[in-house]
Amino acid sequence: MISDIPRCTKLCAATGQEIAPGQTVFSVLLDEDGNFKRIDYSHEGWNARQKNPEPSDALVLGWWKHKIPISSEKKAKLAPNDILLALFDQLTEQPEKMEMRYVLALLLVRRRLFRLEKEEKTSNGQPWDKIIVYNPKADTTHEVLIAVPDQDRIDQVQNELATLVNF
Repeated sequence: MISDIPRCTKLCAATGQEIAPGQTVFSVLLDEDGNFKRIDYSHEGWNARQKNPEPSDALVLGWWKHKIPISSEKKAKLAPNDILLALFDQLTEQPEKMEMRYVLALLLVRRRLFRLEKEEKTSNGQPWDKIIVYNPKADTTHEVLIAVPDQDRIDQVQNELATLVNF
């Protein structure tokens, strides 16, 4: 369940140093025998990890980049749930936006509007892995291609999505 995902530790797993407010954090979500494990890295720790990744038997479910909030900063207010759901439906018809649709699906799971049903791995020559999410309010199930943006596109996808859903 998404509520089982641990909060940010504010400690870099690679360096052991505290990650201060305003600094960038890279968080990795793992599935270890059915339990969620979150590992947080500072920018420096992330770069070191990319050069020397540690082996793990855990399944990497995803990773994201964010900043430790500064307590005096005003939080961005997200659009109402109905608007987020409508945007998700619109993105279904835009294959060039599959990265944004994947990120939005994860946001909807985080906000408990969708429930993550399962992850399907590539088989029978299919080109993409996918997740299956369920919308209990509409009693609908959606297949979402796992389209993690590459390092160069992350900021672009985040900014574009933030422009659409923040107000």
